[in-house]
Amino acid sequence: MKVPFSHAALSMAVAAAFSSPFAFAQSQAEAPSANQARAPELAPVVVAATRSEVPITDVVADVTLVDRAEIERSGATTLAEVLTRSGGIMMNHNGGPTGTTSVYMRGAETRFTSVFIDGVRVDSQSTGGAPWEAVPLSEVDRVEILRGPAAAIYGSDAMAGVVQIFTREGASGLQASAHVGLATHNTREVGASLRGGNDSVRYAVGLNAERSDGYDIKLDSNPDDDGYKRQSFSGRLDWTLSPAHVLGVNALVSQLDSDYDGFTDGQDDVASHDLQTVGADWKATWSDTYKTRVSVTQGVDKYETDPSPYKTKTDITSYLLRNEWAMGAATLTADLERREDRLNNASTTPESTKRTQNALALGYGLRSGLHTLQLNVRHDNDSEFGGHNTGAVAYGYDLGAGWQATASVGTAFRAPTLFHRFSIYGSSDLKAEEARNVEAGVRFRQGANHFKAIAYRNKVKNLIDYVAGPGDCINGSGDYAGCYANVGLARYTGLSLGGGSRVGNVVLGATLDFMNPENLNTGMRLPRRAKTQANFNASTDVAGWTLGGELEYVGDRYDDAANTVKLPSYQLLHVSVSKPLGDQWKLRARINNLTDKSYESVRGYVTEGRTLYVGLVWEMR
Repeated sequence: MKVPFSHAALSMAVAAAFSSPFAFAQSQAEAPSANQARAPELAPVVVAATRSEVPITDVVADVTLVDRAEIERSGATTLAEVLTRSGGIMMNHNGGPTGTTSVYMRGAETRFTSVFIDGVRVDSQSTGGAPWEAVPLSEVDRVEILRGPAAAIYGSDAMAGVVQIFTREGASGLQASAHVGLATHNTREVGASLRGGNDSVRYAVGLNAERSDGYDIKLDSNPDDDGYKRQSFSGRLDWTLSPAHVLGVNALVSQLDSDYDGFTDGQDDVASHDLQTVGADWKATWSDTYKTRVSVTQGVDKYETDPSPYKTKTDITSYLLRNEWAMGAATLTADLERREDRLNNASTTPESTKRTQNALALGYGLRSGLHTLQLNVRHDNDSEFGGHNTGAVAYGYDLGAGWQATASVGTAFRAPTLFHRFSIYGSSDLKAEEARNVEAGVRFRQGANHFKAIAYRNKVKNLIDYVAGPGDCINGSGDYAGCYANVGLARYTGLSLGGGSRVGNVVLGATLDFMNPENLNTGMRLPRRAKTQANFNASTDVAGWTLGGELEYVGDRYDDAANTVKLPSYQLLHVSVSKPLGDQWKLRARINNLTDKSYESVRGYVTEGRTLYVGLVWEMR
């Protein structure tokens, strides 16, 4: 892989970051803010890597944890912005914070990342991939990001990685908070949350409403502002029947209406995006060595446009029985899982289509002395095209003095969406997309200093592409403009650097990614993906104020598969401040794109210029 070091400004920034020892961070969770205590704390626990609670320091995979405090310090307004700040992830959207959003983990297609909200799988059987623009950041308490294929744990979709999103949980006593905010484009936001409980019952609820006049997203179309409005709710209830048995239910509802310029000149359309998740789980500890978890979940993604007639709805229902045995320094897991997908779309034949996947997954984890080992195998049986086996091996070796070397190999697959198979553009002969990934890296952790360097190669065959021109699709008429087919072969190679350090009262963090997402059939770079991406951030406390700055760099990209339409590189500077106002109030402000940089992530769609957000937060003490 050729690493482009030709960008002088980027090289200077990298040099500046390395001027402080170990100035790159493994994860935001391991780099405390300037106003946090320096006393050592227990390593945070994550579930994304293995589907079990594991200290992040015992994880071999490339995992990042972003908690609520870090989200608020960043000033991010969308979940996609939180992800890109963490490194190894690129975001594109068709104008505005609520436009159709694509997230490319390690350069891979957006449908290759599995997404879960409180354990509920979220996906679209129409477009493929999670509806990122519909996930309300206001309801998110923390995010876990697992990079690299994980189909041997999660099944179909986890070709490039997994994102686990968690809303707020209950707490002892009573805790309440509220916030209001104003921003550019006459954006208004108001929200509140309530958490409480006792030793038997704990609960958490959150409400948020947001409205914006927006701005003109497509200058060459209808000349008007394209606004949006969103209402969201999240709730969780946990009931402790005994110390060994806990029942829980959770739900999230997000309703988003976004204006956009229709296909007809002068026509305004509204895109309505409804996202709903609901789940119930029972956690049981049967002995010191054996415990189980049973869960039933459903995720619903509904998208509709008006007056242009389009409507699609995806329902994903999952059933999971997880068994976990502790065997000294080792842990053995066995999962039985069933997934039911249903798509309602007027472009499919029949209009309502469905399929099922039944799976058995086994896992083995060992943490002993200098060695960390994770083994996973899984068999999925799909009602459409039969069985599929996946596996993964990950190993870490402690080199001493805070250093660890890691290596892993794994396979993954993504079943074609129901739209791919049964729409007027589809084919029932489509095969599953398959991936084979290898990676190796080194990591350093010592106090506030963290560093990682991970090289990877992920090769995908049977890549589903849309082939333009008349074709014999599922309906056999050949009257449509093209068909989906297994014609693609892609390779995603890259080097991820990241880390963080505290220098005096200043907390530094950075990520730097060199990527080469390549179409092996044509030798061209995959569209809308850069070869170089970086993020540098710093925060400090001055006279009672917390000050933060962030520099974001994205290299040039091509807007088309033929690599003829280039999108220039860009750099964005963001700044933020916050200050406590007494014991219960806090003022927050952020300016995004301070220099008012004009840039595009998708050709023809205008991105926001300089924007200002000012918010006031109240928290019960």
